[in-house]
Amino acid sequence: MPTTGNIASADRGAGPGADTGSGTGAGPSWTALRHLRHLLDLLDQGAPAEQFAPPAASARGPHPDGPDAAVVAEATRVALRIRRTLGQHRRREAELAALFDTAGDLARLRDLDAVLKAIVHRAKLLLGTDVTYLSLNDDEAGDTYMRVTDGSVSAAFQQVRLGMGEGLGGLVASTARPYSTGDYRDDRRFRHTTTIDGAVTEEGLRAILGVPLRLGTRVIGVLYAADRTARAFTPDEVALLSSLADHAAIAIDSARLLEETRSALVDLNEASRTIEAHSDAMRRAEDAHDRLTDLVLRGADIADVATAIGTVLQGGTLIHDADGTELARSGTDSGQPSALAVAASRTGGRAVSADGTWVCAVLAGPELLGSIALTGRPGLGDADRRLFERAAVVTALLLLQSRSVAETEDRVRGELLGDLLTGAADPASLPARARRVGVHLDRPHAVFVLHSATAARQRLLAAAARVAHSRKGLAGLHHDDVVLVLPAEHTGPDPGPGVAPGPGAASLAGELGQALAGPVTVGAAGPVSGPGRFPDAHAEALRCRTALRALGREGTGAALGDLGFLGVLLGDQTDLGGYVRRTLGPVLDYDAKRGTELVHTLRTYFDEGTSRSRAAEALHVHVNTVVQRLDRIGRLLGRDWQRPERALELQLALRVHRVQRPDDSAALPPA
Repeated sequence: MPTTGNIASADRGAGPGADTGSGTGAGPSWTALRHLRHLLDLLDQGAPAEQFAPPAASARGPHPDGPDAAVVAEATRVALRIRRTLGQHRRREAELAALFDTAGDLARLRDLDAVLKAIVHRAKLLLGTDVTYLSLNDDEAGDTYMRVTDGSVSAAFQQVRLGMGEGLGGLVASTARPYSTGDYRDDRRFRHTTTIDGAVTEEGLRAILGVPLRLGTRVIGVLYAADRTARAFTPDEVALLSSLADHAAIAIDSARLLEETRSALVDLNEASRTIEAHSDAMRRAEDAHDRLTDLVLRGADIADVATAIGTVLQGGTLIHDADGTELARSGTDSGQPSALAVAASRTGGRAVSADGTWVCAVLAGPELLGSIALTGRPGLGDADRRLFERAAVVTALLLLQSRSVAETEDRVRGELLGDLLTGAADPASLPARARRVGVHLDRPHAVFVLHSATAARQRLLAAAARVAHSRKGLAGLHHDDVVLVLPAEHTGPDPGPGVAPGPGAASLAGELGQALAGPVTVGAAGPVSGPGRFPDAHAEALRCRTALRALGREGTGAALGDLGFLGVLLGDQTDLGGYVRRTLGPVLDYDAKRGTELVHTLRTYFDEGTSRSRAAEALHVHVNTVVQRLDRIGRLLGRDWQRPERALELQLALRVHRVQRPDDSAALPPA
């Protein structure tokens, strides 16, 4: 093969006198040199390969085996080789430029979906295939799933999942190595499955190239290029797609990191808001706790605490004791707390919601002291809920403090009551002791003895103590009986000293019966003034209470004077005049004012066995006159005056009235 030096020397030897017509001589002819120059021009122009053949054919001329032909043929081969090399360099430069552009494009993208779409689209442009697609690995499921496609028309293909090692993609994902096939359907190197083969067939793919998306040693997915016709992928195409996959993996990881960073920032902002809200809630809770505690320390009562709770939580507040008795309320109507809600709160130790009302049990250890109900706040948040529960703790402290004070005061009051009723203590010291607890013994007081067949004695005592506190009296246990001592002005409908305690006993029986949800029997006596008269009043009230129960009048209240002649018999002092007055008073007054004889008519009516006709004969009047007089008596005494027990009372009163002396101190006062 001639050297370039020979070509150069031949070129220098050619001149105006040189032979240009033959191919003989020491070097290439002028014609051969022209063809060589033409080859160089073709290389410079980047002409296609088919344009390199004509110079070699013309150079052979009439002597195809001459030295010029050999030189031209060799030069043509070298030129084609140079052309291929230059083409490879240009293609490589184009690919590198495309990769750099791709890297720049991917670096500007921030959304993961946009990054993935850009990757598969750029791969389709660089390799010029029919379809490109990308799958990502699912570490939890242990497979790889189709994430993005470009050029795909099959819905089944776009949703296919490949198990590790299944199909071409599963093999790439499991081995972290690129694989290609000229015709997938007939390639037995891959583990074919019905799902994968069906999706590939529906898409019409034959030639497939897959390369791993790697982050270090970890494979995160597979990038594919595929054609619908059979063909072989060149090493350059494998290298190009692998380079793109490397850029893509970095871009995917960057997009993921950015997404995680954004999510972390969102979580951080949310956490910051949560911390700030929690901090505000803690400050509110501390302020509220300090405020409530300060109320307790300053000696505020339960009503002040209820108002403070309602103000802090912006709702209405109801506070009840363990028996369901209302102790205080603020900003809401009266109502009973749900027993189920109180029980649930007591068991769980948390506030519970019942029909839009929040209820929290007030506890001292396992002991139920009462409950707090919060109205008007159905959507109570966690912070306010904890604040409400903290208010229950403060309320428990106040109730315990109040109970301790009340127990001490009740003990003092109980001792005072016991000394009053027994008469064992020095009478001179009792008024001063009574004044220290707000009781003035120099004023008239009534004594009540209570009994309940359904409520426990302690519940009855607690209810009586509340009455005593509200009316400035005394309550306590005396010989296993609950006893109340109340000022006389609080025992009847007509305030003032000297009021009979009977109406007060009836009212008290109704009040306590409603509070305890069961009948309460009340025997009354008095009013009395001075310490020395209380033992006798207690004994009389006890006899009255016993008589009420013996007469079957459970759940009622009365004094002995209200029991008729039985009360007179049970009394220590026989007040016959008072008995006649209470029984016949309206008829006696009517006769005194009008000069009638209704009392005489009534006595005759009973003497004649309640016969109107015989009474008329005895009175020497017409029977209609008797009927009219009896109607008048009925209007004065009430409709039930002829009932057996009432008739007996009237006959006894008529007999006493007949035998009374006009100057008897117990005689009836004039009307």
